[in-house]
Amino acid sequence: MKELKDIITAFDAAHNAGRQTALATVVHVEGSSYRRAGARMLITEDGQLTGAISGGCLEGDALRKARLVMAQNKPMLVTYDTTDDDDAKFGVGLGCNGIIHIMIEPIFADRQDNPIQLFKQFLSKREPVVLITLFTINDKQAPQPGTCLLLNKDEEITGQFPDDAIKDALLQDAKHVLANGNSVTKTYLYGDKFTCFIELMQPAVSLVIFGAGNDTIPLVQIAAALGWIIHLVDGRANYAVPERFPLVGKITISKPEYALQHVKIDERTVIILMTHNYNYDACVLKQLLPLSPSYIGVLGPKKRLQRMLDEFAGEGITATPQQLESVFGPAGLDIGSENADEIALSIIAEMQAVLKGRSGTSLRYKTSIHNHVPQQIVHQSMP
Repeated sequence: MKELKDIITAFDAAHNAGRQTALATVVHVEGSSYRRAGARMLITEDGQLTGAISGGCLEGDALRKARLVMAQNKPMLVTYDTTDDDDAKFGVGLGCNGIIHIMIEPIFADRQDNPIQLFKQFLSKREPVVLITLFTINDKQAPQPGTCLLLNKDEEITGQFPDDAIKDALLQDAKHVLANGNSVTKTYLYGDKFTCFIELMQPAVSLVIFGAGNDTIPLVQIAAALGWIIHLVDGRANYAVPERFPLVGKITISKPEYALQHVKIDERTVIILMTHNYNYDACVLKQLLPLSPSYIGVLGPKKRLQRMLDEFAGEGITATPQQLESVFGPAGLDIGSENADEIALSIIAEMQAVLKGRSGTSLRYKTSIHNHVPQQIVHQSMP
């Protein structure tokens, strides 16, 4: 999400300066690659790069191709095949043992449905959307439509279908991806003419921190670097102030019993209780349990959390197994954290793992690290 915001900022700056831009998007990956489909990079005519489509090995060649795209004012599909052991012949030295297809398209600022405008529309609301990029993988010399339309949760469409023959089938597939909340991007093949990259784009992670102590500061810094939206809640007006937390988007001063009245929780919300005030944390946790957010972290030893749960049970409030699934206490991954910076790192890492449905184990035990999720290919027959 931060990368997308950076791309928008860079485009606005380039447009205001009168510079041409092009957008490079990884649209399909076969095998292993450093970045998966959906990775993007903005390229300006003077060679400024924002975002990334690889670990640094493709960017130089993409810049050369992008300048050609800007000069010709038409999109181009570029394929890098590194399945050959001798990939040095490509001049990029990928070493990823995969095939990466990249769409490079010029940005026409006067078009209301250009990719940047679609990104801005997505970011204007906190809801998922589907973004569709069309290209022809079987004939790279054929016209390449590129990023062409956006579908929101109300099934409103921004953009245009380049070919009415695929409209109904493509729209049905896009609605299915959006309705099922599937975070896996898919590639759909329609006959031999179009390849359709249908991408589910999710809102930024919302981090709600209860606690404004000094140990909160590194947690905020790491979350901000990831582009997360941060909401800080505390009952101490002299602690929770913008001067101490300039990277926090919203600061709320509240007693614990009223705290959740100021907090919005959705599927992309993660929460950490770290006020170091037992009664405050317990009061908030009691209110959070029935809501079952994705992640509730509780700072401190396990016996502290267990004491809270026992007290709830004594009041006739017994947490269900499903509710306890979202509670992580002590919060954080076991990485040997000692100081506040290390603890913050372990907590953010655990939140990320939970959101991605991962265990947080070492990558050395995985057979593949770059190809995060096998990209599905569906051959759609057209009437």
